[in-house]
Amino acid sequence: MTRAIDSLDKLLAPVDVAKPQGTVWLVGAGPGDVELLTVKALRLLQRAEVVVYDRLVSEAVMAEVPESALCIDVGKQPGQHGLKQAQINQLLVDLARSGRDVIRLKGGDPFIFGRGGEEMVSLQEAGIRCEVVPGITAAVGCAAASGIPLTHRDCAQSLRLITGHGRSGEPQLDAAALSAVNQTLVFYMGLSWSASISAQLQAQGRDPKTPVAIIEKGTRPDQRVLITTLAGLAETVARDQPVSPSLLVVGEVVRFYRAELQVRGEEIGDRCVVQERPA
Repeated sequence: MTRAIDSLDKLLAPVDVAKPQGTVWLVGAGPGDVELLTVKALRLLQRAEVVVYDRLVSEAVMAEVPESALCIDVGKQPGQHGLKQAQINQLLVDLARSGRDVIRLKGGDPFIFGRGGEEMVSLQEAGIRCEVVPGITAAVGCAAASGIPLTHRDCAQSLRLITGHGRSGEPQLDAAALSAVNQTLVFYMGLSWSASISAQLQAQGRDPKTPVAIIEKGTRPDQRVLITTLAGLAETVARDQPVSPSLLVVGEVVRFYRAELQVRGEEIGDRCVVQERPA
């Protein structure tokens, strides 16, 4: 069951005064497809007592949690931030101190733009045992599921994973590094700043015709891939209205994408809905 945060007072009371404090497991849930969970993550979920989970964790993954487990949603919706990160950190500490083992379930990998590092440090400072279970991060999982090789020796000798949100909102990009044409860029959470990202990259010398893929709900049954260019990115986002979670993949490797090669139809239940735009 999912428990509202304002009803946790009784939950945080010690289970048993003789019981030692619990352990917090920072678990990567992968990009969405339940079959992309690691064996270790699946094993922990299936015996979970308490699960504190984020918005980006898919329903298919949450379905692996036993009905007896207490599930606490601390996800942050765009423009509707629930608990602040400091409050989430404290919640994890309090749950562990109450004697409960806690699964902190995060989309993708806990340490790739998931703020898992902050939670780990907070737990360590509080003297709480913390274990980390890596997950397939969205860039790797979603690009591969879309048939886009993030690195290819003919056109991409490096890869950068970039947050689409700066501390003050709009991302401030590293001009010198991002202008390299033999580098693939993957922006997490970049939809709302797609026009700014496009303008900044072009201002630093990136060709306006550089191909861009927007991967919406990657690896999930309703995955959608939109192919555009750097110059056409803002227009494509405005017209086709992709929703979160979506990734932006920028670079020549996007040219390897072929809509006709995507597995579809009855084979896997209409897994991919693809819309391709002229380059």
